[in-house]
Amino acid sequence: MTTDTHKPMDPMSDAPAVGDEAATSPTRSERLSALAQQHGALVTLIVAVCAASLSFDTFLTTDNLGNMAVSSAFLAVVALGMTFVIITGGIDLSVGSLFALGGVLAAWGSRYGSAVALLLPLAVCALIGLVNGLLIARSRLAPFIVTLAAMLGARGILLAVTDEGSKTYLVDKDSFFAQLGQGELLGVGVPVWITLALFVAGAVVLRRSRFGQYVYAVGGNEDAAALMGAPVARTKIAVYTLSGLCAGLAGALNAAWLVSGVTILGSGMELEAISAVVIGGTLLTGGFGFISGSLVGVLLLKVIQNVINQIGSLDSAYQQVVSGAFLAVVVIAQTWLGRRRRVL
Repeated sequence: MTTDTHKPMDPMSDAPAVGDEAATSPTRSERLSALAQQHGALVTLIVAVCAASLSFDTFLTTDNLGNMAVSSAFLAVVALGMTFVIITGGIDLSVGSLFALGGVLAAWGSRYGSAVALLLPLAVCALIGLVNGLLIARSRLAPFIVTLAAMLGARGILLAVTDEGSKTYLVDKDSFFAQLGQGELLGVGVPVWITLALFVAGAVVLRRSRFGQYVYAVGGNEDAAALMGAPVARTKIAVYTLSGLCAGLAGALNAAWLVSGVTILGSGMELEAISAVVIGGTLLTGGFGFISGSLVGVLLLKVIQNVINQIGSLDSAYQQVVSGAFLAVVVIAQTWLGRRRRVL
């Protein structure tokens, strides 16, 4: 099986497109490069957790780990949708605004029942994602421009719903919807269980379904995927709709956790989600990536942020500096590993 990450996947099978006989047996160096690219973030996460545990007595406490897990859940759900988009070779800059919009719509809708609080943000954010996908796939507009416009548009809708941000809608603490954010199951927050279930489902879809093969094929080589009969346009529309849906769901869960729709949230979340996905091993050029890697990337970012907070003497701005520097190192490493695998 060829290890060129940019070759399209055959949508009719679980294997990459057939290559020459010599390419069916990857060399030891190729396998090591692939393992480093796939599991490097996990190794780094383990090292960071061990170092933090030895340095700070409060790091492994139940309260700290619980808060870190719940706060990671919202970013992880956004990163899940972003993973599908980036594997196709696209980008979605609207997820931060959709996250905030989803939270406000959920809090506003909670006045009419838990069903409205949950379904309204999902429907609206998925619709915006659908429009993004249609413009990108059918009109062949640049994803960067389309999703940037959606980011501004979603933020405008949020301001209209909240009277320029002057209104903050509250969620009834005793409602079923609030329990989705504040409830616990076996001592673990409900948002964490929801996130884990979504990631398991996402991994199955991406690695075991025909749609997942189409996602890899479109990201690997769009023209070749079209020649193989893959529905390129429908696949792009689907991943952007999924991204909007995930952002809306994350916003709704966050509103349930905070029992309010906070208008200032979501700023910069799109960059955090992209960083987590790339750190997890997904290539920005498309055609190669892992659902599990994105979850590891989210956890690694949260551990770094938590360590900086534990230090106490460092300003919170250092979180952005460290995250940006770490992302740069990861991208450089990915580029080097990708070139090495193609050369070998």
